[in-house]
Amino acid sequence: MHLLRTLKALLMAVPFFVMGSAVAQPAQRVIALAPNLTELAYAAGLGPQMVAASDYADYPPAAEKLERVANWQGINLERIVALKPDLVLAWRGGNPQRSLDQLRALGVPVITLDLQSIEQVAAALDQLAGYSRAPETAHQAAQQLRAEREALQRQYARTTPLPVLLQFGTRPLFTASGQTLQSEVLRLCGAQNLFADSRVPWPQVSREQVLMRRPAAIVTPGDRAAQQAVAAWWQPQLTVPVIALNSDWFSRAGPRIMLAARQLCPQLAALPASPSPARNDR
Repeated sequence: MHLLRTLKALLMAVPFFVMGSAVAQPAQRVIALAPNLTELAYAAGLGPQMVAASDYADYPPAAEKLERVANWQGINLERIVALKPDLVLAWRGGNPQRSLDQLRALGVPVITLDLQSIEQVAAALDQLAGYSRAPETAHQAAQQLRAEREALQRQYARTTPLPVLLQFGTRPLFTASGQTLQSEVLRLCGAQNLFADSRVPWPQVSREQVLMRRPAAIVTPGDRAAQQAVAAWWQPQLTVPVIALNSDWFSRAGPRIMLAARQLCPQLAALPASPSPARNDR
């Protein structure tokens, strides 16, 4: 109750808040509550209007100077209201829904995003063009994403897609379903996600399940040390190539996902065709 009274008091000092949903017009003060949304905002030309972000929002370099108002524990409602934003970008599923509802109830314009495909990233850029002082920047970024996606698809298509394991961690061993952005990157590169048929986005799987599906390669986020650790973890049962991708490029649902694709595609293209048909063709 004390927090709510404080927030209401702060709201009284913020006359330009619009009750309800954000109305598309150039924003003056923008807050992003996840690292990928910070990247998205800058790509849409909203960089000069950014006033705060979440922990780990480190790209572009200018984002490192922003005040931090969110982390894995939640968001700082009182501070967000005090910063008087006229646009807040939130991560649906990653930021607490109750806190976002409180912000909306106080008149803070909030856009929630959960980007799970390259097209959704491009569409979000087009959407943010309405809030940018340089809308052509946002539209051009969206067009570039779509053009790169189509070019990679044409260049790296395979008659028989290469079966590939997406691996995130070892204990426990997590992978991704066909409904994720990371799985789409595999498809662009002529590969097929080993667990595309999973009913949950980020399933935990066993070594035995992976071995039964016979991957031709493993793709994991991280550096060379991560690559070596994953390769060692699978030996001696599995000795396929392990490809490590830049973690931020590959893990964050934002414009730099295409950098991960350009990093991955040539490496998969250099591998021989799979001796057996790939499974789970989603």
